[in-house]
Amino acid sequence: MLLTRTLHLKNEPTGTLHSLDELFALANAMEKEAADCYADLAAEMRLQNRSDLAEVFAELSAAERGHVDSVARWSQSRLGRPPDPALVRWEAPETFDAETMAEIKASQLLTPYRALSTAVRNEERAFAFWSYVAAFTPDPEIKKAAEAMAREELGHVATLRKERRRSYHRERESGAGDRTRAAAGDGQVDAGVLERRLAELLAGEEERIEDVSRHRLFELREETKLMAADAAGLARFPASLMTADDTTIAEALVDGYLEGAERSNDAERLERLQSLAGRAISRLAWLRSLAAGTEPRRSDKD
Repeated sequence: MLLTRTLHLKNEPTGTLHSLDELFALANAMEKEAADCYADLAAEMRLQNRSDLAEVFAELSAAERGHVDSVARWSQSRLGRPPDPALVRWEAPETFDAETMAEIKASQLLTPYRALSTAVRNEERAFAFWSYVAAFTPDPEIKKAAEAMAREELGHVATLRKERRRSYHRERESGAGDRTRAAAGDGQVDAGVLERRLAELLAGEEERIEDVSRHRLFELREETKLMAADAAGLARFPASLMTADDTTIAEALVDGYLEGAERSNDAERLERLQSLAGRAISRLAWLRSLAAGTEPRRSDKD
């Protein structure tokens, strides 16, 4: 279902990659843009004497620089040359637009947890971008490379979510709360059951709206029903989530699948959990875009 490929993008790509040279050039540009943005934010936080945030953004920038180097090594290995910036013909997904950058710099409510949440969403967007490229390219070599890029971004999402969980626990210990975390002592439910509960909530939302979003919610509900079957027996979640709202459940499912994949030593189980995690990430982004009233543009191929 193409739904799982395009949900995250603010705008769909306007062209097609024609060579691995173009793919590596674009990947390099995306990672460099992210590294530069995080470095800029780290510098701004230092000016504001917010050392905890400066450290978070500096670490994020360093991680992205590592991704830049990784892309360069991959390009050198496959093509015998580094990425060529002159070959970037698409407008890569922005790490932050100007408005978001200004908001982050001005916010006095920003915490390390919130900063990491922003980074998680950026990696999720990159995952969706490469999934889109893989879905539409007619070139099998580009498809294979784009799928590898998507898997790499999924790994980045998992790493950042782990760091975000640690930050959350630190902030909670100091008195900060987070409404998306359900109590763990209320019994547990199977992933398939929780997926079906989410499908029920989406059906209720679908009945209450009349615009184009209704069709999107229908697609999302159908995908969730498929995921309920695929997820049965793969993960357990706090039963208290059964009374949560749709976005909270969707967020918890992403975390659960990623955590399950991280712990799994079974290759088949790992592959299933990673697939569910990718689908759940795209679904969560779609729910957020509907809530914000910023539905992504879709392709005529959809």
